[in-house]
Amino acid sequence: MTTTYAEAAVTPAPRARILRQIGIDTQYVLVGFPIGILTISLLSALFWTGVGTVIIWVGLPILLATMYVARGFAVLERARIGPVFGRRLQHPFYKKPKDDTFFRRVFTPLSDGQSWLDLVHGLFRFIPSTISFAFVVTWWAGALGGLTWGLWGWSVPNGPDDQDLPELLGFDGSYGTKVAFYLAVGVFFAGTLFWVLRGAALLEAYFARGLLCGVNELREQVAQAEAGRELAQQQKAAAVSAEATALRKLERDIHDGPQQRLVRLAMDLGRAEQQFATDPEAARATVAEALSQTRETLDELRALSRGIAPPILVDRGLQAALTALAGRCTVPVDLDAPSIERLAPAVESTAYFVVAEALTNVAKHSQATEVQVSVQRIATGLMVTVFDDGVGGASLAKGHGLAGLDDRVRAAGGVLAVDSPVGGGTRLTAALPI
Repeated sequence: MTTTYAEAAVTPAPRARILRQIGIDTQYVLVGFPIGILTISLLSALFWTGVGTVIIWVGLPILLATMYVARGFAVLERARIGPVFGRRLQHPFYKKPKDDTFFRRVFTPLSDGQSWLDLVHGLFRFIPSTISFAFVVTWWAGALGGLTWGLWGWSVPNGPDDQDLPELLGFDGSYGTKVAFYLAVGVFFAGTLFWVLRGAALLEAYFARGLLCGVNELREQVAQAEAGRELAQQQKAAAVSAEATALRKLERDIHDGPQQRLVRLAMDLGRAEQQFATDPEAARATVAEALSQTRETLDELRALSRGIAPPILVDRGLQAALTALAGRCTVPVDLDAPSIERLAPAVESTAYFVVAEALTNVAKHSQATEVQVSVQRIATGLMVTVFDDGVGGASLAKGHGLAGLDDRVRAAGGVLAVDSPVGGGTRLTAALPI
């Protein structure tokens, strides 16, 4: 992961940013050229001396010293290329010895791939460095020299056979023509200065980044991909678990409620059928009782349907659905749910079920006298908080009532936290991405 450099609270104007970047790119290339000469001179001498004397074992410590010198130059270069890209590059992974023996610790760099990449960069960095240096010096000289030629050009002595560039290109030799020509040249170099400097700096910086940070960045990308795959698998498992828990709860609720009433209804209607011939009054009473059972069954089915897909949530949104939930709760609810734009159905559904399950648990187990429900839209998503002043002791552990809710939240990519000390009430917080 990369870290952006700290900047001013107010974003600088485009002109200020361009001037700042010109300064960064210029100093990077101009300073990099002598560093490149020093690096190749020192590393070449050490490396080829070590290779030439390795047969008599003297070359091994020389090669080892070469690796450490190359690593030092690499650390310096990573610090230098950070401002060019506008972010600090992380230190790469270097191979560590598997044990603490002297030879392992001393000679591990010779078997480390990143150490060899540092050496390759040190030996060949002069190529992009020289190219970039030539462009930067040429463009700065053209811009400054052309724009200021009129101030000092008259002092340049010319012999009788000497000709200036304007004369060679067919312009007349008057001083005014020369000033105009060099001014135009200066304007051209100044107008293209930013882009040329930027390209020259990036040429050298990308070469360094590829060798000094490329393997580490590739390793981080692989790690992030693995983490994303693992997170996706966890969300899938959580979704399956939440679905299974919801189905078991629905099956239990249907079995304990509507199914029992329907069985009784069938028995009552059968009894009424037998009573019509012998006792019509008793039959009418039985039918009336069956009608009452039918209404109660319909009420229970409506309640169960609200738990599956509440129509008010689909039609009117999260705020209206939570208001209806708070009105049905047997414990007084202080609801703070400002009106927000419609979110993804999965996010709204998850937020609704978090509050619904929390209020159900409060009514059944908490012995609370008040519940506070808060739903806030934050920069990263939706924050849902439910706090009661009950007996506490709630947990997300398997076997507790909130375990299935935790699976539902994780399936939506969110995080559920419970703070419930015994006797201190319960605070349930769900953070959902949007």
